[in-house]
Amino acid sequence: MNRRTLLLGSSAALGAMGLRPALAQAATVTGAGATFPRPVYERWGQAAREPLGVTLNYQSIGSGGGINQITNRTVDFGATDAPLPEAQLTERRLMQFPTVMGSVVPIVNIPGVADNALRLTPEVLVEIYLGTITRWSDAKIAELNPGLRIPNLPVSPVYRADSSGTTFVFTSYLARLSPAWKDGPGAGTSVQWPKGQGQRGNEGVSNAVRNTPGAIGYTENAYATVNRLVSTQLRNRAGNFVKPEMANFIEAAQQADWNVPGFAADLINLGGAGTWPIVSPTFILVPTDVTAEKAETLRNALRFFDWAFRNGAEAARRLEYIPLPEAVQDQVRGAWTRLRAPSGRALWPVG
Repeated sequence: MNRRTLLLGSSAALGAMGLRPALAQAATVTGAGATFPRPVYERWGQAAREPLGVTLNYQSIGSGGGINQITNRTVDFGATDAPLPEAQLTERRLMQFPTVMGSVVPIVNIPGVADNALRLTPEVLVEIYLGTITRWSDAKIAELNPGLRIPNLPVSPVYRADSSGTTFVFTSYLARLSPAWKDGPGAGTSVQWPKGQGQRGNEGVSNAVRNTPGAIGYTENAYATVNRLVSTQLRNRAGNFVKPEMANFIEAAQQADWNVPGFAADLINLGGAGTWPIVSPTFILVPTDVTAEKAETLRNALRFFDWAFRNGAEAARRLEYIPLPEAVQDQVRGAWTRLRAPSGRALWPVG
């Protein structure tokens, strides 16, 4: 699907998503966190408002902010791309579940270089972000791109300045493939970047790259697609240069093992001829110590995500996210049955 078609088709997706009678009076559910899934959460929120009777208020503040806000119980749910380990979930009295999968892509602004024309390897990405490759005319980049005219511009790396799940996914990929990165900046939601400029959110990184000739950044693929940014090919585990395309995202997603604590499936650098190497689920965090005052609100949050599972797949695909397999959706609903109000009443299933 080309990007023009994607944009023109996005509004049509709202009407195409299934309509069901409203189950309750209008209610508001507030969430905050990851910028990675913001486009799809907003799309789902718009589409679900009338048939479900639930208004979603989602604040795109980064995964770290989402974890902090749900830990402090200032929102109804938090959102993070960096899954919390089981010990932290227990300590913070939280349940974690995935909603959708997405991909992280390198984006560049190199005059004369078209979308997905540039080939990069993880080793070159590491050298760019370590500051040892400083110009786009570097011989290591030229060797990967015979016949591609690349100007002699300074390389200007852009990274996330906030605590970010997208950064966790991207740096996990670099650390997985590069001892120099693993033993240096390492993997995390926030690392010490040796070079470049920091920006807040996927939106900030996208805007900085778009406005800076010679820039390179990383962002969730939906931001690259909707904003018509120039993404790159990457060499995958099989040794093939692959484009950031839905078929290659799906090839990675099909290999996910969800039978792990907190549904924290690892989709980084998986095998397969066409597999895109940086794919990740994104997660919702909800409290397990539900108060009487918040029980109905949490029930509405579960209704919203259940509605999104049942009706939101096409909208997710149009934004180039990968919907969860139905079997995983059922596993998530099974986890929800453990959530209880202080009265002992199960919050799920509703009824």
